[in-house]
Amino acid sequence: MQDSYVHKGKRKILVDYLRQKMDITDENVLAAINKVPRHLFLESVFEDYAYEDRAFPILAKQTISHPSTVAEQTALLEIEEKDKVLEIGTGCGYQTAVLITMNAWVYTIERQKDLHDFSQKKFRELHLRPKFQSFGDGFLGLPTFAPFDKILVTCGAEILPTELLHQLKVGGKMVIPLGKTDEQILTRFTKRSEREFEREEFGAYKFVPMLNDTNH
Repeated sequence: MQDSYVHKGKRKILVDYLRQKMDITDENVLAAINKVPRHLFLESVFEDYAYEDRAFPILAKQTISHPSTVAEQTALLEIEEKDKVLEIGTGCGYQTAVLITMNAWVYTIERQKDLHDFSQKKFRELHLRPKFQSFGDGFLGLPTFAPFDKILVTCGAEILPTELLHQLKVGGKMVIPLGKTDEQILTRFTKRSEREFEREEFGAYKFVPMLNDTNH
């Protein structure tokens, strides 16, 4: 698959939709979504629908999130250039690509080997370079590279993974879907001091579950 003028036109329509209908106001997020070829992260059978606001199945019985969800999560992080961002759940790599396109320094972890390998290959093809990409357990984070300015968890956690909060800088933000498998609340934590966190909630979503360990 190539990135044609038709694809670029569809991305522009998607961005207009996100701005006008979904109230995404972060122009840096919208500019990144306008640049990243989402159809290249999907199976070719979904190519014609890649710029609709829909989730699609990917490898390992996972899904690529709705573009509106990607936009909302990313906007909540309030990304600044060269922010050091830990992403839990690389998936097919689309969200990672959006963060890299925003000039964030991305450290990303994926527990599904098929998805880790797929995203790694896709990043090479598109000349996208995460600062670090790992096959491993997202619950553990990446303490070697901590602290992080921002942490994004792209899967739903029933219990707050406190180890990740410890890896956040004071003043940093973590966005994570929290709750039972059938529905999670998109939640943002801002680290006010080493022991104090501000918690905000931004509505109900449905994500694939966050799981321990790795799956070969």
